[in-house]
Amino acid sequence: MNSIEALAALLVVVNVALVARRSIVNYPVAIVAVAIYAGIFADARLYSDMVLQGFFLVVNVYGWIDWARVKGQAGEVVVGTLAVRTRTLWVVGIAGAAAAWGTGMHAFTDAAYPWWDAGIAAASVAAQVLQARRRVESWWLWIAVDVVSVPLYAVKGLWFTTALYVVLLVISVAGLIDWRRALGRQAHVAGAEAA
Repeated sequence: MNSIEALAALLVVVNVALVARRSIVNYPVAIVAVAIYAGIFADARLYSDMVLQGFFLVVNVYGWIDWARVKGQAGEVVVGTLAVRTRTLWVVGIAGAAAAWGTGMHAFTDAAYPWWDAGIAAASVAAQVLQARRRVESWWLWIAVDVVSVPLYAVKGLWFTTALYVVLLVISVAGLIDWRRALGRQAHVAGAEAA
């Protein structure tokens, strides 16, 4: 399993690095990576993470279509931010989903760490949706996911995945910086066009 886990981890690093650069090529790489990780998480009894991979598959297809449409219209992948009220609703939704999902996993499965795993899963769902919608806040969520995932995967002995999330943390910070710069450039161009 270690060589398969290493391959999946490598694909995720490539995927996230491409996302940070706003490259549409990230999507086919992501689809292969999530398919491999679904099996890895099933074997580790991290069922929330396993189910999450199926969700990621669907959202990656959606994101691929959306990013291609936007790039075709604007010439680049345009990013944006959420309104404060919308951000608050996302945070409340993540907390509620994590509590419900963790409770269900605790009650109906032999999940190893049901609430910890569910919290990661709920925040990852939100981050993936926001990323497909090209929102800068997705990177803040990915940073939080990376920080809490490292100790979970270490406890489960998933060493390639633990190392992966350390690398993803670094890439997520770089992605946040790049997308914020892109947002600033977009605002500058919009201001110049309005003048």
